[in-house]
Amino acid sequence: MAKTPRDNRFLVVTGLSGSGKTVVSRALEDFGYYCIDNLPAKLIPDFVDMWLTKKVEIDRAALVIDIREPRFLADFPAVLAEIRKKAPVRLIFLDASDEALAKRFNETRRPHPLAPRKPILAGVRLERRRLLGIRRMADDVIDTSGLNIYQLKDTVAERVLRRRRRRIQVVVTSFGYKHGLPLEADFVFDTRLLANPFYVDRLRTRTGRTPSVRKHVLGSPGAREFLDRLFGFLDFVLPRLAREGKTSVAAAVGCTGGKHRSVVVAEELARHLRERGHDARAYHRDLYK
Repeated sequence: MAKTPRDNRFLVVTGLSGSGKTVVSRALEDFGYYCIDNLPAKLIPDFVDMWLTKKVEIDRAALVIDIREPRFLADFPAVLAEIRKKAPVRLIFLDASDEALAKRFNETRRPHPLAPRKPILAGVRLERRRLLGIRRMADDVIDTSGLNIYQLKDTVAERVLRRRRRRIQVVVTSFGYKHGLPLEADFVFDTRLLANPFYVDRLRTRTGRTPSVRKHVLGSPGAREFLDRLFGFLDFVLPRLAREGKTSVAAAVGCTGGKHRSVVVAEELARHLRERGHDARAYHRDLYK
């Protein structure tokens, strides 16, 4: 027999109808898995043999199988026991509350596959009873009741694939209002309330990257409170955006010309975000205009 692969290289995903199997399949494809939907249970051992002997050029595979397959309930328990003798197959079972499943079926206006002419809850409860034995065989049970598609993808990455949550990327762009706002900005912060180094002769020709300009801006009245409130806002917002599936954020920091105050604050903001574990960098659009 060929050498068995390491854990997580062969997954079987099953669960209740409406629990998110399609979302998980697409997420696994994004993570590099070759996914097959609704392969008949009796064909799974043949596929595993071909995969183990490299007759199919697939590194990682995931099979999605459920009650749509007519012989699923009768054949799958024995099939799972057979293939587990050959490879470290991991069974993922997706679950959800009756209320969450009924709501999803009602939103899509689709009947339940086990009870097409009965109330949705009747089909949900019947399927739950029939799948109880298979649920007990699972290596992981994921309750998807309160998860949106992005949260479910992150849950699969963390719990099944043992991947760390992706860091959100933040680009902080300094700019001058007289040159126009950055069109790609998700957030815009105005620093024109801070003391302007332009009116200090020795600082006018310097930029916000020089220590003297930085000291002047950060030492001006209200500068520290402004930064603290700005940091607090982003510390609150960014983790919540990440949980909603946002992978990048563009923050714009403006002053009149884009050379002094906005540059100092953008650098401070990027530094603070890096200290908080975000992938942050500062870009100064109008520094040399």
